[in-house]
Amino acid sequence: MSNRRKQVILGAYLGGVNHHTAWWHPEAGSQIDFSSFEHTARTAERGKFDFFFLAEGLILRERAGKIFDQDIIGRPDTFTVLASLAAVTEHLGLAGTINATFNEPYELARRFASLDHLSGGRAAWNVVTSFDAFTGQNFRRGGFLDPADRYVRAEQTLNAVRALWDSWDAGDVVADRDTGRFLARPEAGSFAFSGSQFDISGRFTVPRSPQGRPVILQAGVSPQGRDFAAANADAIFSPYGKLPEAAEFYRDIKARAVAAGRAADDIKILPSASFVLGDTEAEAREKYHTIRDEQVTGQTALILLEQIWNRDLSAYDPDGPVPDIDPDPEAPAFIQGRAFLHQDRFATAARLREVAEAKKLSLRGVVIDQFERGPLVGTPAQVAAHIDDFVDGDGSDGFILGSHLVPWGLDEFVDRVVPLLQDRGVLRADYTGVTLRDNLGLRPLPSEAVASR
Repeated sequence: MSNRRKQVILGAYLGGVNHHTAWWHPEAGSQIDFSSFEHTARTAERGKFDFFFLAEGLILRERAGKIFDQDIIGRPDTFTVLASLAAVTEHLGLAGTINATFNEPYELARRFASLDHLSGGRAAWNVVTSFDAFTGQNFRRGGFLDPADRYVRAEQTLNAVRALWDSWDAGDVVADRDTGRFLARPEAGSFAFSGSQFDISGRFTVPRSPQGRPVILQAGVSPQGRDFAAANADAIFSPYGKLPEAAEFYRDIKARAVAAGRAADDIKILPSASFVLGDTEAEAREKYHTIRDEQVTGQTALILLEQIWNRDLSAYDPDGPVPDIDPDPEAPAFIQGRAFLHQDRFATAARLREVAEAKKLSLRGVVIDQFERGPLVGTPAQVAAHIDDFVDGDGSDGFILGSHLVPWGLDEFVDRVVPLLQDRGVLRADYTGVTLRDNLGLRPLPSEAVASR
């Protein structure tokens, strides 16, 4: 039996519109200057990360009809940023969040195939959905979908995009006149897709990309979301950074993938995490508490609870108890443009009250306790050991890491933790794959037409 430990997958994200990013810090850089994206991507590549991940914001978030005054405002176009990063990196995967609700399959297929060609096979699409009319008002056809229909459209969008990608074959093999090398002359075939959401046909303008297909990422927590991700994604973002919930999610997604006719290793599980390092554990803990207290102000705590209660909670004292009133799910949305992650408002409110009572926490204290994303806190050796043990114990296949300090925060992890992971033999010393699919350890797809899953 082999004693070889699992290899760790690492992604890097640049924080955007959220309270985790310390945009008020005197050393913080711009959220929209290309230099910030470039520095983060170059640093991740220096650390032999697998990919750089860019989230998406399609609308400015609102509270009671007003823009959040504590949020960072602005999000450049995803494709423009990733295409620019393709020119300043050589190996790093380039993953972008693009909404399946508001985009057409032909446009999506063309842009991601183009990015895959421009980057030499490093593109990835994080497929997300939206069903709220608030976001849809930015788009010509509105885009409002009943929650039950959002995965129907997402699945048909993805299947249509794959039909477009797969419509090109390798064609005849010919020899290059100057070099004598054998080259494949690609040939455009026809595509057709018909469903309740789309009825399209024609010929696609972009030859099959270097990866065969760009890598597909997804995030799904609900049973429907898990089934969609397990059947379609190459990697899924896990919301669980702590055991045993992470291990249970890992087993569930892998089992669903097998039930969908795939191998368990065809899908990678990747939670996001922040990190705080110190020369001693005590120093790291002190730094973490300082950062955490700056991130979760009293106002931020109230806003996070308002999303659950769907009520104006501004009259409540953040240092007082959790509200004893019930949520009001039938009222118009008090918080707009923010993804709602809680399936049951009443159950969530009851759980927060129970935690607050059991741990003797204030409103702000329970938000800090329950809303953190599993930060990695400790000395570089402790953080490296935690990542290694978590992955080897099937809590995940790796981590997507971000720092509260943009864009310089990732440097500390690359300088101090990456060498220790490499010493453990669980992180590459250099890139060995040609494409992102290679580096993630996914089964290769041929450059010629392949059968749809």
